[in-house]
Order: sequence, then C-alpha cells, then structure tokens
Amino acid sequence: MKNIKHIALSFLALGFLACENEVLEDLRNKNNEEAVELETFTAGSADFSTYVSLGNSLTAGFADGALYKVAQQNSTPAIMAQQFAAVANGGSFTQPLMNDNVGGLLAGGNQLPGFGPRLVFNGSGPVPLESLVPSAVPTTDVILNNPTGPFNNLGVPGAKSFHLLAPGYGNFSGVISNPPTANPYFVRMASSPGTSIIADAVAQQPSFFSLWIGNNDVLGFALSGGDGSNPITPMAGPAGVGFQASYQALVATMAGNVPGVQGILANIPNVTAIPHFTTVPHNPVPLDAATASLVNQAYAQYNGGLQAAAANNIITAAELEARTISFSAASDNAVVIVDEDLTVITLPTGPGTFTTLPNIRQATSDDLLVLPAASFIGTLAQPGNPLSVNGVAVALADRWVLTPEEQSAIADATAQYNGVIASVASANGYALLDANSLLDQLASAGIETSGQVLTSDLVTGGAFSLDGVHPTSRGYALIANEMLKAIDVAYGSNFEASGNLVDVSQYNVAYSPGLLQ
Repeated sequence: MKNIKHIALSFLALGFLACENEVLEDLRNKNNEEAVELETFTAGSADFSTYVSLGNSLTAGFADGALYKVAQQNSTPAIMAQQFAAVANGGSFTQPLMNDNVGGLLAGGNQLPGFGPRLVFNGSGPVPLESLVPSAVPTTDVILNNPTGPFNNLGVPGAKSFHLLAPGYGNFSGVISNPPTANPYFVRMASSPGTSIIADAVAQQPSFFSLWIGNNDVLGFALSGGDGSNPITPMAGPAGVGFQASYQALVATMAGNVPGVQGILANIPNVTAIPHFTTVPHNPVPLDAATASLVNQAYAQYNGGLQAAAANNIITAAELEARTISFSAASDNAVVIVDEDLTVITLPTGPGTFTTLPNIRQATSDDLLVLPAASFIGTLAQPGNPLSVNGVAVALADRWVLTPEEQSAIADATAQYNGVIASVASANGYALLDANSLLDQLASAGIETSGQVLTSDLVTGGAFSLDGVHPTSRGYALIANEMLKAIDVAYGSNFEASGNLVDVSQYNVAYSPGLLQ
C-alpha cells in the first residue's frame, strides 16, 4: 500500500527534464520561410497613457501556489504595459511587488496561515520551497513593510467579483476577524483601510483598464471539491451579492466615473480543464491478489446491502452496478469516493433497528480528483492501521473529488457569468478576451506560439505552474499576446500585424529553488 502515495505525479520526474516542449517539425521549418513585411505600428483609437488592471490572482501574476516578485514582474498586465510603453503611448506601471521570491505573507513577523512559500519541483512532484531550501522564509509583512502606491496592478489574489466593490477589503482588522472580511494582499496596496479596489482604480482616472474577475466565484467551489465550504457565487442578488449585479456595477462604476475610459474584459475559463483537476487519475491504486482479496472482503457487507436495496427497489440496477465496490490484482484500481448525490439507503437489521449504508462508490473517468489528492491517496487514516488506507479502505471525502453533478454546476455558472461579461463588453464597446476558449484549446490540442507548443499538462506543458491552476510566466505572456490581439480588433491597433507581440519563448516556465531574493 505504501507505494500508492505520490503515484499520480511520479511520472512527472522525467517529463520535467524536458519541460521545454520539443518543437514540431513544421515549426523548425519556419526559419526557412520568407520574411513577412510588417506594418508600421499604430495604436488606433486606443489611449494607453494610464493603464490600470483589476482582477484576482490571474491579474496579480500568482504562480506556483504563491505570489512572488519575479512572477509579478511577468504578470499579464505587466507584459502588456511593457508593450504599451515600448511602442504606444503607455506610461509607467507600478505593481505592489513582494519583498522576495520566496512568496508567503507575514503579519507582525508571524506567518499568516495559508500564505506559505511557493511550490517547487523535487523530481517527482510539487513540494513547498522550504522542503528543499530550509532557509527560505517569507519576508513580506502586511503590517511592517507595505509598498507605497498608487498601484496600476490592482489584481488581488483570492478576490471574487463582489470583493472588488467592498469597502474595507484592505483593512487588516478584517483579515483576522471571523469570518474574514478583508484580504491581506489588498492590505498591502489599499490607499486607506476603508477603500475598495474599484475606488482605488477610479481614483487614478485611467485612460485604459483591464478587468479579469469571476474566476474565483466558481474556482473556490471547485478547489474545495464542491463540499459546500466555498459556494458558487449566485447569479441573482444585488451588487455585492450576486455575480450579474456585481459585475455590472464594477464596469458601470469605472465607465461612469472615468470619462472616455477604454478597456478590455476577459471571461471565465472552464476551470475543470486545468491541470489541478486533470492530473490525478481516478484509478491510481496498485494491488496484488492477496491485498485485493482482503479489501473485497471488507466491502462484502456493503455490497450485500446494495443487493438488498436493489431487491427492494430502493435503488435501480444501474445504481447497484455503479456503487458495487470491487478491487482486483492490477495497477489501475479506482479509488473509493464519497458521493452525496447517491440514493440514501436505510435497511432493517432487526426488529425496530436500521442501518444506513454510506454514500460511496468507486470513481470513474468522469470524476475529477484535485491535485493534492496525489499525496493523500495511500496514506493511513489511522496511523499504525494498515487497513485504513485512504482511497481504498477509507473513501475519499467530498473535498478530494469533483463529481459529474458538481462539474455540471460549475459549467452552468461559468456559462452564465460569461454571458454577462460578453453583454457588458458589447454594451460599452470594450475589447473581450475569450479566455474560456483559450484555455480549452490549451487542454485539447495545445497552442503553437513563438516556436513553442504550450499545453495544459502539469510541469511538461509549459503553460501552467506547479499549483495546476495559475499560469507560468510563459503562460501569462501567451495571455498578454491574446489580450493585445483582442485590443487590435476593438480599437484598431495593430500589435500583431506590426510584430509587437512578445516572444513567448523568452519567458520562464519555472524558477530555481535557489532564487530567493
């Protein structure tokens, strides 16, 4: 059983050595093609003189499970601002940079729970930086050494749509309240404790803004396995509660208070297509014949209860088949999971006594296991008890897996959110980045760019960092180019036709564990 642990990620060791994708033969031949005459650059009708970006971790440059300096410097808005300044009329672009490349946050010298250093690759999977470099400790303190604004990059990791409207979201007292009402990342950049993200954006009177928000409104639910601890933001409800009203209020606040402001909006990707949900297989359990027999004996009573329930028409024959648990001498046994959508089965055990069967079944290829499950499957629920293996004798709890029903709820909300975003972009004449299609393309066929083929494979694909959720610097560069292309369409600029997109191959896919400052 001990070999089950980390099994889902062990294959990455060799792949990491070749994380720079091999270039396809037709890409090699591009060097032999005749040079294309480029257009002279024009900004069209766009005014990039003061650019402000709003959003969450995807705007901030978050990567590898943390916010750290070099990743911020290669965030999508920073890359765009670089191009605005180089060839258009763009001005300076200030970011609330972290103190180091360790990542993590302190408050008065103490590490904030849940805000640890970045992840690095140890040869078999992602691990915390300090496990390889014990001297790596966070130095960014939200009380002692916050930078001075105003900040052009107002991307706040963890923020949902309604958080951008919330006064006091940068008040440290709200960080330590229960439940929290503030965000430590915004504490570092807020102009005052009582301000809001949108207010700090408006105060700068930008000529151009980008808004990429709403990912966390569904992602929080997905990352928690749909266990109810982080619900999907409802569509309905007033601004500050429902997604539609909150999003409309954000854009209306910007457009209504900044005359002539231009912008680009980005929609919400299909979060279940990212490697955080596609890396760990549903069937990673190797068993020999003797062990499989013991496990099957342990489930014999449960399977017998299912048969009795089917005989009494409590469940259908199809549910009986889906819930029956069976292991074999093989390397690809499916894990056992809790599924709250299964029929509750209560059976009589004697005069006046009853028992309720657990709502468990073995996973199928339609289930998505979250990335941290890779190091949890195969551990012991009861130390010292070899029969308490998580994922085998002990079912994985709801937080470790997204069932088809939970995936459907995510897909429905994402589609509704994206309908709102598209409508708002159209009504205001703003550019629109279809991030949903972009990430789906990464997941399905990959994207050819700058002599590279980027995919959504963890570690080896080049586009996603080690947390399986956020892009690498190379991935952020890809997104920056796609935003510039969308701006070309809406405002008549020609970043693409004039050769003023960035060379994606020049951006990193990983940073050394030794990079600390």
